[in-house]
Amino acid sequence: MKFTITRENLQQGLAAVGASIPTRTTLPVLSNILIEADSDGVRLSGTDLDIAVTLRVPAEVEEAGALTVPAKKMQELARELPEQPARVTTAGERFELVCGKATFRLNGMPRDEFPTFPQVDFSASWRIDGSLMSTMIERTSFAVSTEESRPILNGVLWQLADREMRMVATNGHRLAKLTVPAEAGEAPNTDLIVPPKALAQVQRLFSDQEEIEIARSENHLGFRQGGVQVYTRLIEGPYPNYEQVIPRDNDRIAICEKEVLVRALRRMAVVASEQTHRVKLAFAGRMLRLSVETPDLGEAHEELELEYDGEPLDIGFNANYLLEVLRFMPSGEVRLSLKAPERAATVEPTTDDTGDYLCLIMPLRLLE
Repeated sequence: MKFTITRENLQQGLAAVGASIPTRTTLPVLSNILIEADSDGVRLSGTDLDIAVTLRVPAEVEEAGALTVPAKKMQELARELPEQPARVTTAGERFELVCGKATFRLNGMPRDEFPTFPQVDFSASWRIDGSLMSTMIERTSFAVSTEESRPILNGVLWQLADREMRMVATNGHRLAKLTVPAEAGEAPNTDLIVPPKALAQVQRLFSDQEEIEIARSENHLGFRQGGVQVYTRLIEGPYPNYEQVIPRDNDRIAICEKEVLVRALRRMAVVASEQTHRVKLAFAGRMLRLSVETPDLGEAHEELELEYDGEPLDIGFNANYLLEVLRFMPSGEVRLSLKAPERAATVEPTTDDTGDYLCLIMPLRLLE
């Protein structure tokens, strides 16, 4: 294998693929990046067996070939190269890079030891606007569970139907759901449970300005745009019936300025318990009183004006969960729908051009 590549193209390719390389693995070749040279340029690939990323970068190829090289060392090396083209050659399992007057040699591993990518047929693919995909990922994936006890909740549910598509994520204490219109007939009617790490790669690597092509095999999903491809293993199993936990009869409605509420919650969170992050919200009239009492630290109180329709209500929330939900609300004002101290509350934007967005938060028991 022989090729010449600019430092910028090499750095860009390694940075894109590097995030798919596992930090710890019992299979040494997974710590490597696969470099393949052919008449179309150079392709860089990495995988942790669950998620794979591959992309093509421009290069002047003199001789085709392939080799895997240590990913971390290649990234560190590329960052320190002088601003000159790099010439790469391989001999057996030895990788050599010459840039300016500097020469580097790394021990690689044969291509045959690198895992093969999933077989995903893009002839039956569908397309989605890159900007819409990014929005759906951003507004839902934050709510996934990180606990291993319920692996099905470690993924984002992506539901595709004739006229709409929806993403849902929950960890049992909070839930985020975004439903958007979709053109009929383009995507299959199906439910997919996608690891958030894969969706993060899609959001990071793909342009908002172009469509993303998507296809699935029996248990894998593939995304591609331009010369970049991302593959992921789907999470298997039935997703819980999330519709059952979304309240339909919350009749105490509060509308408030998002940033005002966010700043007040951040101040309360400073004094809140580091274990529960509990903050009490007392709704009455046109006033919201926030308070925190932490026995071994102290207390805090603040009052805000808002629009509130309903009987007075005291309810407790995890301040971090509430702040996280508010961060992704697209409007300047938010609508909180409540029922009782032990009932789930919903948070929605007052205006949203993208679709139907709703977040749910389970309350915390208030101290007597």
